[in-house]
Amino acid sequence: MKKTLLTLLSAALMAGVNAQEDWMVTQGGYKASVVEKDGQLSIGNGLVERRIMLGKVGTTVALNNLILKQGMLRSVRPEAEITIDGMTLRVGGMTGQKVHNFLRKEWLEQMSADQSAMIFTSYKVQPIGARFDWKARKEWMAVDPSWPPKGKEIILSYQVGDELLEELAQRSVSDMARERLFVDDFQKLNPEWQIHFSGQNNAAVAFCNEGKAGEIMVKANTAAYGQISLPAKTQVVMVEIAPGTESAATWGVGMAWIFDQKTIKFNLRTAEQKFAVNGLNDFEMMFQGLKPGQTVKLRMENTEGVIRCSYSYDQGVSWVELCQGPVPMGMQSRALRVGKMDWGSGSGEHTELGDVGRSQIIQVTALGKATKTDKSRTEYLKQLKVNVHYEIYDGVPLMCKWISIENGSSQQIVVEKYKSEILAVAEPEAAPIFDREFRTANITVETDMVHAAKGDPKNPESKRTVNHHANWVVDPLYKTQVDWSLRTPCLLVSSPEYGPAEQVAPAERFESHRTWELLHDTWERERRSLQIRRMYRTIAPWVAENPIFMHVRSADNESVKKAIDQCASVGFEMVIMTFWSGIDMEDTSKTNLNRMKYLADYAHSKGVALGGYSLLASRSIDAKNNVVSDQGRTPTFGSSPCLLSDWGMEYMDKIYNYFKFSGQDILEHDGSYPGDECASQEHPGHKGLEDSQWKQYKAIQALYHWAKSQGIFLNIPDWYFVNGGNKTGMGYREANWSLPRAEQEIIERQNIYDGTWDKTPSMGWMMVPLVEYQGGGAAATIEPLKEHLTHYDMRLANNFGAGVIACYRGPELYDAPQTEAVVRRWVDFYKKYRRILNGDIIHLRRPDGLDWDGVLHVDPTATDYKGLLMVYNPTAEPIKRTITLPLYYTGLTKMAHISEQGLSKGKNFIVGRDYSTELSITIPAGGYNWYVIW
Repeated sequence: MKKTLLTLLSAALMAGVNAQEDWMVTQGGYKASVVEKDGQLSIGNGLVERRIMLGKVGTTVALNNLILKQGMLRSVRPEAEITIDGMTLRVGGMTGQKVHNFLRKEWLEQMSADQSAMIFTSYKVQPIGARFDWKARKEWMAVDPSWPPKGKEIILSYQVGDELLEELAQRSVSDMARERLFVDDFQKLNPEWQIHFSGQNNAAVAFCNEGKAGEIMVKANTAAYGQISLPAKTQVVMVEIAPGTESAATWGVGMAWIFDQKTIKFNLRTAEQKFAVNGLNDFEMMFQGLKPGQTVKLRMENTEGVIRCSYSYDQGVSWVELCQGPVPMGMQSRALRVGKMDWGSGSGEHTELGDVGRSQIIQVTALGKATKTDKSRTEYLKQLKVNVHYEIYDGVPLMCKWISIENGSSQQIVVEKYKSEILAVAEPEAAPIFDREFRTANITVETDMVHAAKGDPKNPESKRTVNHHANWVVDPLYKTQVDWSLRTPCLLVSSPEYGPAEQVAPAERFESHRTWELLHDTWERERRSLQIRRMYRTIAPWVAENPIFMHVRSADNESVKKAIDQCASVGFEMVIMTFWSGIDMEDTSKTNLNRMKYLADYAHSKGVALGGYSLLASRSIDAKNNVVSDQGRTPTFGSSPCLLSDWGMEYMDKIYNYFKFSGQDILEHDGSYPGDECASQEHPGHKGLEDSQWKQYKAIQALYHWAKSQGIFLNIPDWYFVNGGNKTGMGYREANWSLPRAEQEIIERQNIYDGTWDKTPSMGWMMVPLVEYQGGGAAATIEPLKEHLTHYDMRLANNFGAGVIACYRGPELYDAPQTEAVVRRWVDFYKKYRRILNGDIIHLRRPDGLDWDGVLHVDPTATDYKGLLMVYNPTAEPIKRTITLPLYYTGLTKMAHISEQGLSKGKNFIVGRDYSTELSITIPAGGYNWYVIW
């Protein structure tokens, strides 16, 4: 206990704060501000600052943690990057930084604006606007919400300048307008090709299988390629490839362009269904988009000291740029290799050989300079405006960033890809130890494009994680890092996994997803997690809605009305027609909709909210409507409908209609959209793979945003908080609720203890099955409730005492007057102390079944109770202890009044210089106790 206190205190002191000025304890101050000075724009609030260089540059040149007085930016990068109509454009940025370990102010004077980037034109500052409408249900909240958050929005605008337009004209010139240096369609084998192959192969199959020029039939992990000389003036090389039955990764069929200073390899990793580029940077880069078995064209272009790698599946009518990278100016072309090569573009082979596969080189083309350029092909880009948006909030070291694109031209554009954040921050430590796990910067990153994501598709045991579409990745420019393999993940890139491949018509606007960055002042777990909880209260204040609800297990009128009556009697605020209850939101018949409206009206007449359960993604519809996964991947839940199939679009319409007609108050949305991509080209709501994830995400986001505008509570077992989700599981495993009752008690408290590190009590639900749930028989079952009152009382104490609302699942909340009295007592307790119970939790001792366990609720902003201590005794003997109570986050600095169960006026306790006090507690055998603090 003393260790917990010292850890909390030292975390605050090491952050350079004290209780009188700590932003986590005091209110007011630290207001958002935007200041222009000395050619830079400072966006900050006294806790965090981001500096933007103005002029034509318009890019971040400093990111400062003002609490720690620490600069975090180590390298200047573009503000964003977008790919429109096959052209990748950087937004702002500078060139000339030679070392990327750190950034000095004086270096900025020697650096110059990126001539190949969009230029900054203007900025404006305005109050933060609401991301979407929210009808707050204040009757379920302990404090009045603030929406939109208080602070400022800064909008930086960029346009295509003349220099970039000229470059784009060069880049977009038709290949037909270039000098044709070499073309080989492999009708027969040109004697100029020099054939190379590894030891397991021979010339007969290496490059001319069965007399077919360019056909390769060899084992995976072996080499077989042809090499031909290229003129020094070559600017473009293209190779058309039929991958056939090829199944390889490093030795996948492709091409390697040999220069006098380096070799760059561009190939198909058919075993993984990815494209790969090796040699452009110091590591291999891999990209999605490869279509199994389909003929593809690969293209590399070398102009103005930049190599660009693209592919096309329509014979070069349109190209998708995968990457670009700088190369030495004046680098001379020497030769081209096509076929299967090892990692270094040579003829080595792996010790383990794979299956035999057949592939074919169909055509090779080398082009020179354009004979003419036509600016009219790219002139429309001058009419585009890219806006970089920032939000800085009052009172928290948190910023938000996103981009928008305004199409002011007269033609439709396609936003194929984008990166809305590219942030090169200093790694928290150099990690020279081989195979050590890297620690990323002490920044919590959240986005509103977040959902459950898959683990490794080749490892079914891999953990299912949450995909935020913002990742710490390796930095291709950071070549002076300690890690010899250049793997340090110190570049934050926020970008969709696929696409979005979004069409934007003239006069329309595209908006990206949003990325939040919370800068921490400590690595200590409790304080750090308290800061994360503050972030969610700021950007998603609906998470503070915490109604008391019951899960009624049958959706017939009699059962639902009985549940409503009982809830109204004891003070429960919501009834949810749960899974397996018989509720069907997809039933659009008048009979069903009228019945649901009747039940909602009845509930509202009793002062109770009503809603129910609907299953979306973790189900199979049929081959026509299910998700068609990208090669090598499977749907997150094993099978899933596509939200943009006929079935999916009809389902969404049914959910909207259900709530509009019935007037119900809660959607418990199980198996929500988990982020599955869909490669189908038959679904009416998306065109194919590239736009499928974006459009499904926008569809589910629109539903949840609409629900919040209607005051509909959202119970979603996925991480949709910033899009309107109220709750997810606090800790849930069906098997736990089949254990004997006494074991359930301790596991329940463990789940709550663990689940409130990165969630507030109101953000997670628990499960209290009043009837048999997943087995276990009578020993696992609470009913008959009146016969197990002691256990029922403990379950209520576990949850209400933690400020956590559980799903009390069964046909009734009580079965006798004495049962009703127990339930009402805990409801009264929760409502009396609602403010403090919905405050933050300080974790004191995790339940282990051996000794006491407990949590401390704190709220320094409360005007009545500043703290509430909840303690439990899992043993068969009474417990008496003197514990050190950490009061730092209550805001009490000199004196604390503490009352056992609020039964007296309380005793005075001196708060020590370490913000603690000594408290003697008693806990009955197998019971609980609580103390209020003010």
